[in-house]
Amino acid sequence: QVQLVESGGGLVQAGGSLRLSCAASGLPFRIYVVGWFRQAPGKEREFVAGISWTGHITSYADSVKGRLTISRDNAKNTVSLQMNGLKSEDTAVYYCAAVNTIGAPPLTYREYDYWGQGTQVTVSS
Repeated sequence: QVQLVESGGGLVQAGGSLRLSCAASGLPFRIYVVGWFRQAPGKEREFVAGISWTGHITSYADSVKGRLTISRDNAKNTVSLQMNGLKSEDTAVYYCAAVNTIGAPPLTYREYDYWGQGTQVTVSS
């Protein structure tokens, strides 16, 4: 049974930092591309960041470039999202997702096969 479990969300003031983690089990994690998505109330789920199998290819939404950093540890089956300089518009439920594909992380949520339950990030201004 495949499981992706996010953690690390919470309430933070604008300008602050959070580190999200995604722990995977039940799949050969090292050959899965992982993406982070977020969804705010009334909005579509949007791509935030993604990372290839080896971690050599990363992608970021323009809105988070320079503030968020995605990384992975295949030995521990985890992917992390370091979030610095948080803004109120970053408030959303954050999801990690995985797909067995080659190359750069897909940018649309429909291309991912497995999803976590989400973790809430709230940034107060």
